[in-house]
Formats: sequence, structure tokens, C-alpha cells
Amino acid sequence: MTTIGPIGSSVGSAHMQVLQRAQEALKPEPSGTEFTDRIGNALNNVADAQSKSAKLAEAYEMGVENDLSKVMVSQQVSSLGFQLTLNVRNKVLSAYKDIMNMPV
Repeated sequence: MTTIGPIGSSVGSAHMQVLQRAQEALKPEPSGTEFTDRIGNALNNVADAQSKSAKLAEAYEMGVENDLSKVMVSQQVSSLGFQLTLNVRNKVLSAYKDIMNMPV
């Protein structure tokens, strides 16, 4: 991949970081992992991404961080994590309602 100046190299490095994070997230968990542990870990990861995004945005606003693409990618990762968490919650609530409405 060819890069165009410092912006292209920073976008390329951010892209590689996102790919590495995705590969780490998709690694299989040990077979003894409980469902509640996996959900707890996922929620903690989303919370960490949101706090990191907030810190990067604040650093950019203060002038400490100069890489806007890094800030934007971090905000997108945080937003996608939150949306996924919200969709999982909605699906779980829908399944719970369906089970509660089943005749016995």
C-alpha cells in the first residue's frame, strides 16, 4: 500500500491497529469460559474503549494529541461497541419476553 505523506502513514497504522484488535477479539475463548464471564468481559471491553475514546478526544481538544484520524477511529470503535452491546441487550430482552409469553 502506498502512502501519501504523514496522513497516509497514520491512517495505515490506525488500520493495522484495528485489524490486530479484531483478530484478538475473534480468537476462540477457552472452552471452560462461562457465558456470564464472556458477557462481563465484553462489557468491560466496551467501557474501556469508551473511556479511551473520551481521553483521546479530550487530549485532541487540549492540543496534546495531533492525530485526528486516531481520535476518529477510536470514537468509531467506541460507537460500534456500544451499538453492538445495545443490540445484544435488545435481543436478550426480546427472547425473555417471548419465553415469558409462552403458554405452559
